[in-house]
Amino acid sequence: MSPRKKTAIKSNTDEVLIPDKLYFRIGEVATLCRLPAYVLRFWESEFPQLKPVKSSTGQRMYRKRDVENVVRIKQLLYEQGFTIVGARQQLRSEMKPDKNQGAIPFPTPNSPDMQRIRQGLREILTLLSTRRTG
Repeated sequence: MSPRKKTAIKSNTDEVLIPDKLYFRIGEVATLCRLPAYVLRFWESEFPQLKPVKSSTGQRMYRKRDVENVVRIKQLLYEQGFTIVGARQQLRSEMKPDKNQGAIPFPTPNSPDMQRIRQGLREILTLLSTRRTG
């Protein structure tokens, strides 16, 4: 069994080590980030970036990206002195995609590559259709 990786997020006052796992309960996030759970619940209502999923029992389940956002919000509010509105705007600007980054080069609908792909898919569909009827 391989050891789990941890992501370290540095801030001026402390370092938060985020274990490499899919979901975190609100209590785990509160402990990791040294914040009361009620603050996390309040931030969920103020920051659209914080959207933990709810388990079948109603438990908040934070993803790793949510925990990273909590750490960033804490830095903005507690260390850099942003207001909630200012922190929300700052996060929004940080999340915007880079305008200089090129778009993913998808083939045009009538390109030779796309025609080959379509032909291959038709052949697969024909094979599958003959197997069911044969």
